[in-house]
Amino acid sequence: MKTYDNFFLPVNNLVQAKDYYQNILGLSLKFDFSEKGMAAVQVGDEEPAIILKDIHHFPDAKPAIWFEVDCVEDNYQFLKEKGVTFLGEPYKIGTGHAAEFEDMFGNRLGITDYLL
Repeated sequence: MKTYDNFFLPVNNLVQAKDYYQNILGLSLKFDFSEKGMAAVQVGDEEPAIILKDIHHFPDAKPAIWFEVDCVEDNYQFLKEKGVTFLGEPYKIGTGHAAEFEDMFGNRLGITDYLL
């Protein structure tokens, strides 16, 4: 794991969530993919963002932390060999690849790379 990638929070109203994070908390919008059920807010100059996931688009969304890795496929295999059970196979995202799993306490984690 190289660094934090992003933090995900499920919301039931993306419009209200964007308003809250921008106008109440004072965070700036990093990207807005509302049509895909996601928007991200920037915390200061940090690269990792808080990505708001609309539960109407992602009904199984849970709070999650993703970590950047060099290669999702390699880390996926390595972690599987150590007994990690993934929620599914690695998949493509707009910036590379990702895979999610839960730790032994039910916390959602993920790995992502930037290998398009």
